[in-house]
Amino acid sequence: MLEKLTSLYNAYVDTYRDSSGCLPEMMELKLVHTMNVVDAARRIAEGEGFDWRTGLACEAAALLHDTGRYEQLKLYNTFRDADSVDHAVFSHDIVKSKGWLDGWNLKDAVLTAVLVHNRRDIPSESMDELTLTCSKTVRDADKLDIFRVLEERVKTTDWRKDSTAFWNLKTDSAPSAEVVAAIRERRPVDYQNIKCLADFVLIQVGWMISGLEFATSRRLCAERGHLEFRRAFLKQLTDDPVVDELCDLAAAGC
Repeated sequence: MLEKLTSLYNAYVDTYRDSSGCLPEMMELKLVHTMNVVDAARRIAEGEGFDWRTGLACEAAALLHDTGRYEQLKLYNTFRDADSVDHAVFSHDIVKSKGWLDGWNLKDAVLTAVLVHNRRDIPSESMDELTLTCSKTVRDADKLDIFRVLEERVKTTDWRKDSTAFWNLKTDSAPSAEVVAAIRERRPVDYQNIKCLADFVLIQVGWMISGLEFATSRRLCAERGHLEFRRAFLKQLTDDPVVDELCDLAAAGC
């Protein structure tokens, strides 16, 4: 089932390739991201001992979670949802309209996981156990690869001189009080409070404190050194002692 779904997905992505068979660079990055999220979802399912049905739903949702990104970039020339469309809703609607999951008894769980993967909070009270587990897994897997994406950007861009490397965020400012307070209190950060690059990086530290649902996700985070990278990078951005305070909290989580 997953092989067939992957073939359908890849065929869809191929429609965005040019005459030489290449995807635009940003679409290629999204394809790489998607495959890494599928791998992370598989690792989480294995590490947590999910049954095969749950594992299948998690991998399927991971594969489909960013389906709408290709059309989003084509239509709006941006991945910024605020300037275009909610990419999770867009992905859900495209997958549903394509009928790729028709006949699957896991369809509703997979579609819901795609729909909620970027929300601040999961509407868990309305979900059955399969849907909730699938949703949590995709969100964790997505975060695990977002960690990688940030690190590659830091390593491959001249972020001190090129403000566009990190969305024109200031690179020499201390973290915002609102962001720090939310992370301390284990609350989701309101993205409107992001004022500088330190804020953006600390959000990911906050994920390590309270945003990863599964022990396997936290283990993978620790094994890959994501926290150590962020602590070192943040100290290049600010000398505020809150960096060590929050990173120490995250170390207890990871």
